[in-house]
Amino acid sequence: MEPLLVLTNLPDATSARSLADVLVEARLAACVNILAPCRSVYRWQGQVEDAEEVPLLIKTTVEHYAALEAAIRRQHPYELPEIVAVPITHGLPDYLAWVATETTDQ
Repeated sequence: MEPLLVLTNLPDATSARSLADVLVEARLAACVNILAPCRSVYRWQGQVEDAEEVPLLIKTTVEHYAALEAAIRRQHPYELPEIVAVPITHGLPDYLAWVATETTDQ
């Protein structure tokens, strides 16, 4: 299984924790790191926006990406959520095996 790191941002800690719980409980993610709030500056519908957001680092596999993306979209409060997947090309083999194991139905 090919590991992925998926990034998204939520508007607050409560929605971040809720999404993290859903993803791990459904075995779509082995682990979700909820980071400290950050400032995001972006252009949306012709306006420059400035918002506090809570970033998530989601560890999953390529095989689970489509279902993970769908789960994020279902629960995410934004009209257009940031969902970016980055392939993990190197990592501690035992950790990457754990990610694969924890995202496998048991």
